[in-house]
Amino acid sequence: MPTNYHLYDFMGFDEELSREEALWKAWTPTEVYEHNGDICLTVPFQKQKHQDEMAPETGTLQECHTLTLRAYRPDVIRLFVSMCGDEISAASDMLQFAPDLVREPLTLCEEGGLYSFTDAMGRVRATLDTRPPILDSWSTLLPPPQLSLGLTLYPDGDAKKPVRVNDDHFSPPRYDGFALGYCLTNGQEDRATLSFEAEHDECFVGTGERFRKMDLSGQTFYLRNQDGQGVNNRRCYKNIPFYLSSRMYGVFYHTSDYCKLSLADHSTRSVQFLCDRATIDAFVIGGDTPERILRAYRMLTGFPSVPPLWSYGIWMSRMTYFAADEVEEICDRLRQEHYPCDVIHLDTGWFRTDWLCEWKFNADRFPDPAAFVHRLLDKGFRVSLWQLPYVAQGAEQLEEAQKNDYIGKREQSGTKQDGSNFSALDYAGTIDFTSPTATEWYKGLLRRLLQMGVKCIKTDFGENIHLDATYHGMDARRLNNLYALLYQRAAYEVTKEETGDGIIWARAGWAGCQRYPLHWGGDSASNWNGMAGSLRGGLHIGLSGFAFWSHDVPGFHSLPNFMNSPIDPELYVRWTQMGVFTSHLRYHGTCKREPWHYPTVSDIVRRWWQLRYHLIPYIVAQGEICAQSGYPMIRALLMEHPHDRQCWHIDDEYYFGSEFLVAPVMNHGGRRDVYLPEGHWIHFLTGEHYDGGRWHYDMDSPLDAMPVFVRCGARIPIYPDIVECTDEMDLSKAVTIEVDEQFKGIFNRLKIEN
Repeated sequence: MPTNYHLYDFMGFDEELSREEALWKAWTPTEVYEHNGDICLTVPFQKQKHQDEMAPETGTLQECHTLTLRAYRPDVIRLFVSMCGDEISAASDMLQFAPDLVREPLTLCEEGGLYSFTDAMGRVRATLDTRPPILDSWSTLLPPPQLSLGLTLYPDGDAKKPVRVNDDHFSPPRYDGFALGYCLTNGQEDRATLSFEAEHDECFVGTGERFRKMDLSGQTFYLRNQDGQGVNNRRCYKNIPFYLSSRMYGVFYHTSDYCKLSLADHSTRSVQFLCDRATIDAFVIGGDTPERILRAYRMLTGFPSVPPLWSYGIWMSRMTYFAADEVEEICDRLRQEHYPCDVIHLDTGWFRTDWLCEWKFNADRFPDPAAFVHRLLDKGFRVSLWQLPYVAQGAEQLEEAQKNDYIGKREQSGTKQDGSNFSALDYAGTIDFTSPTATEWYKGLLRRLLQMGVKCIKTDFGENIHLDATYHGMDARRLNNLYALLYQRAAYEVTKEETGDGIIWARAGWAGCQRYPLHWGGDSASNWNGMAGSLRGGLHIGLSGFAFWSHDVPGFHSLPNFMNSPIDPELYVRWTQMGVFTSHLRYHGTCKREPWHYPTVSDIVRRWWQLRYHLIPYIVAQGEICAQSGYPMIRALLMEHPHDRQCWHIDDEYYFGSEFLVAPVMNHGGRRDVYLPEGHWIHFLTGEHYDGGRWHYDMDSPLDAMPVFVRCGARIPIYPDIVECTDEMDLSKAVTIEVDEQFKGIFNRLKIEN
C-alpha cells in the first residue's frame, strides 16, 4: 500500500490488504443551482488508483453526490454531503438552535465560471471557481491538470477572511489531502474527509478537554471518548468536534461518529477531518472575536443554564465516606472550625457494597437516609451522590433491567469483549438512553433520591459503553460519543424537575453537553503535573463551548501509592488557590481531603475559603453573563486578547470572568514567570502595581498568596460578611469595591480572619 504521499495513512487504509478499499476524490462541480434558499453543487467523484501518483482509475465511472451550502445568520455556513443516504436536518440531539439563529437564503451569481453566493444583506458568503487553470510552457513536463473542488467560504461575509476548501498536494498527482473525498470498503461507503487550507502561522485551540499545550497545531486527535485515566496523556473524557482558529473562524463537525482531526499535522497546509461515516456535516463559523464564534457555536448546540447559588460554595468529598455518622461528624467539624461549605458529596461507598451501584443507601450504615439528608440540609449542607450508568453483576436491578431491555442487550452478558476500559466492576450492561422507557426507568431511580432531599447527582463515567451490545436507537459505535449527552440530559432533567435546580456533576462530554452543567476534569494526579494538566483541560473545554468547569482539589489520586500516599501541604494550598478562582470548587480524592488533616496550612486554607465566599456575588454575576454569551468562566488569555500572539501559547494563566487574571503557582518554591497583556494591572492580594504588555520574570509568591491581577479601575462586587454557607447570604447586601491607586490588597480591605 503506497503511503509516501497523499492521505492513505490519514484515512486509515488497511496496509495488510485484508479488506478491499478504494479512495474516491471530488472534482469540480458539474452543476450549480439554488434550492429552497440553499446552494446545491453536483460534485463528481472518481475512484483513484492505488499508486504513489494518484490519478483516476481508468474505466471507472464517476459517482455524483450533492454538496449543499446553507447559510445562517449570524455568520454560519453549513456544508453537507452524504455518500450513504443521510439527509441534512436540524433534528439532532446535538443541535439546539437558538431562536435568533435564522436560515438565510443564498442567491447565485455566475460570471465566466466564477460563482458567488450572496445573502440577503448582499454579503458574499461563498465562491466557487470552475475556471480551467492557465497553462504555461512548463505544462508539458507535468501531468495534465485536474480541477479541484474550487470552493471558498466567507462565513461572516468578510472578503479578507477566506476559509478555503482545498486539495493539498506537492504536485497534482501527489496528494496529502483532498478537499473532499470518501472511501469504499468492501463495496460500502464508510469514511469521508474534508480539508480546509491552513496558514503557516495559524494556531488552533479547542477540540474538547484537551490536556495539551494551548496551540494544538501540528497534532492529530482521534475523537473517541474514553476514560482518560489522568490528565497528562492523549486520552480524553470530553472530545468535542469543534476547533477555533487564530484566523477567527471555527468549525463544528456535526457528528457523533468516531472521527479524526489533523490540525496542520499530516500536512502543515491543511486542517483535515475524517469521519468514520461517509457523511460530512460541517458548520463553519465566522466572527471578529473568539467569544463571538463560541456564542454562535452555542447558538447551534445550546447555551448552558445558570447553576444555583449554593453550587458556587465549597464542595467537600473524598473517595469515600461510608456512614451517616462519619459524614455528620465531618460536617459538624467544618462548622465548628469555621470552614465555609455548602455541599457534602458521597462517592462510591453509600451502597450496600462499595462501588456496587444500586441507587439505594446501605440500610445499616445509613439507617434513615431521608432524616440524614434533612439534618444536613438544616445545617446548610446539600447532599451530592455518586452513581454511574451501568448495571453491575449482582445489582438488585439487574434482572429487571435485562428483562425489560433497559440495558444494551449483549450476547454474553458480563464479559468484556469490547475492549471498553471499565475500571471498577465487570458491569453486566450499559443503560440504554436511546430507549425512552429505559430513560424513564433510570430517572425513576434518581427521582426517589431527589425526593428524599438529595440535591445533585454525580454522573460519573459515560465515556465508554459496551460496544458488543445492541441498543434501541443507534449502533453502538455511533452511540459511544453521544452517550454522555443522553446520560447527562436524563439526570439533569429529573434533577430540575424534582429540586428546581438544573445541575449535575459530570465527567464525560460531547457536543451539546454544555447545556447541562457542570463538568469536572477527571482523575488528575495529586502533583504539579496533575494541576497543570487539569488547567489545560479546563482552558480547552472553555474554548469548546463549555461555560462551567471544575476539578478535584488537590488532585484525585496519590503517587506513588494510588490510594494512600500523603498529599504535599504546599500542593494542597496552591491547588486550593486555583480552585477559588474557578467556577466551582470541590475537594475530592483517594485519601483524606478535609483541611484539618493538613494542620501546617489549615489556617491559610480557611482564609482562602473565606475569600471564595466573599467573591460569590462576582461569580454569580459572571455566571449569568457566561450562560448568555460565548464566554466560559475560566477563559484562555486569547479570548480577551486574540491579536496578542503571546496569548495563543499561554496555558498556565487565565481570566476568571472578565476582571481577574490568574497565574497559579504550580511548583515548589513559589516563583513563576507571569505575562501581563497591555494595560495597567494591580495585584489583587497585595495592591502592587504592574505594567502590562510584557513578561514579569521570577515573580515571588509566598505560600499564602498567588499572582492574581485586575486592571486599574476595575469594580468587583463582593459579599462583605463572613458566612458559613450561602444560606446565610443576602446578595442584596453585596458591595462593590474599586481597585484603584489607593487599593492595598483584598485581604487588607476585608480583614479576613487568619
